Amino acid sequence: MLASIHVADLGPRHALTLVAKGPSRITAPGLRGANVALAARLGGPTTTKPDFARVALIAMWDDDAALDRFVADSPIARALADGWHVRLEPLRAHGSWPGLPDDLSKSRRVEGAGPVGVLTLARARVPRLVPFLRTSAKAETRVVGAPGLIWATALVRPPFFSTCSLWESADASTTYAYTQGDAHNDAIAAGRAKPFHHQEAFVRFRPYASVGHLDGRNPLPESWLVKA
Repeated sequence: MLASIHVADLGPRHALTLVAKGPSRITAPGLRGANVALAARLGGPTTTKPDFARVALIAMWDDDAALDRFVADSPIARALADGWHVRLEPLRAHGSWPGLPDDLSKSRRVEGAGPVGVLTLARARVPRLVPFLRTSAKAETRVVGAPGLIWATALVRPPFFSTCSLWESADASTTYAYTQGDAHNDAIAAGRAKPFHHQEAFVRFRPYASVGHLDGRNPLPESWLVKA
């Protein structure tokens, strides 16, 4: 099993059309699950503000062959082809999400060298949406300046919310998640006390292929990757 993240600047009309149609339009052999959303810059003062021109697709696949067929044959993949996509091997997960294996490690520690990717995935409870956005905004502001962060974005298509971040190492991502300041820990504690979400998952990955560009560059150049 693998995951892929595809991000592209399509302009507001095409981006909103694709997001409005939603993941039900995304079908392919070997696809385990998909979510499509508007990207949003992390670090705003109060709430996450979507970029109405930038689309992101998160997908779970049986194998590389299934993703290869999607990239080659799908009209949606062709629409996103001028952007960037990264392939990721799951290493650990907390929570559950469609397409993720049930037997992934839950350990905080992940062995291995090289960059890691982290996805937070959530389907929010509507009555808890405003408290969730206020609480998460404080943690998002903290992540932007975290040591070892390579690139990050939020993804928004209510009630679906996600963050995607790339880190120089597993140690860097773990340090942010568990020891860097009160905002992130406060967000976790508030969610445990009165859950924000119907379903959520926190997943760490090993990125092993990174193709294309955003804002004129590849967020994770191939030269940074450690091959298995």
